[in-house]
Amino acid sequence: MSATTIRLGGKKVLASVEGLSFRYPDSQKPAVKDVSLEIGEGEVVLLAGPSGCGKSTLLRCLNGLIPHMYPGDYRGGVTVSGLKVADTPMSTLSQSVGLLFQNPENQIFMFSVERDVAFGLQNLSVPREEMRARVDEAMRLLGISDLAQRAPHELSDGQKQRAALAGVMAMRPKVIILDEPTSLLDPKTALDVVSLIGRLNRELGITFIVVEHRLELLIPIADRLIVMDSGSKVMDGPPREVLADPRVEGYGVSVPPVSRLYNALSRDGVRLPRVPETPEEMAEELNAL
Repeated sequence: MSATTIRLGGKKVLASVEGLSFRYPDSQKPAVKDVSLEIGEGEVVLLAGPSGCGKSTLLRCLNGLIPHMYPGDYRGGVTVSGLKVADTPMSTLSQSVGLLFQNPENQIFMFSVERDVAFGLQNLSVPREEMRARVDEAMRLLGISDLAQRAPHELSDGQKQRAALAGVMAMRPKVIILDEPTSLLDPKTALDVVSLIGRLNRELGITFIVVEHRLELLIPIADRLIVMDSGSKVMDGPPREVLADPRVEGYGVSVPPVSRLYNALSRDGVRLPRVPETPEEMAEELNAL
């Protein structure tokens, strides 16, 4: 599928997964099986499901770690930004698909933040002047210009997350994959990171694919929620609709309290005018009722 294909709603398809199945060499069962989906340009997509449902494997297929780094039985196809992942070198894919690890300490290891942000560009032999401009731009966008000369071990968890994301941003990818970006953060810092993701999406049009268990944090900025179970995609739609579906709790998804209350009210015959996503919206709907 080409990158000019248009999704329902008018958004250009940026990533396409067609009949994807993958089984690791030491496993009897496929980690993902017959998964098909499309992700539009500028979307924020949440990926949810219990541990072992195939989320991490799907991410590896999207950024090229599978099949380039992880061997196994690979079937189907993945295309990102017009590139067939299985046929494209990792060095090329890294300029279209960025990945932020769950633990940013696995991603920052140089003597200063500035050098960490420049690391990927140095490996691609980007000219010095362009590298300088990209590093400065990424640090400015992430609000860490004042940390340029700081050593990574001197940073707070939130600053480490921003420094690691700046290194990804410097590569100027069209898609950024975030693997549980708030799992190691306190509530306030987690909200700051979510706000940052929303701003980068709105202002720069970056497509984000986010694996996250704390769904209540990301739902306000998400366009879609995809639920996986036993390697398959079992639900896919706007977060309001997916979380209002009684089946979602059966798939081991950590349903936010607001959605649990809405579902409980629905079972008791109480119909709210709309499906709330936040406590504030729930209060408004109950007051209207």
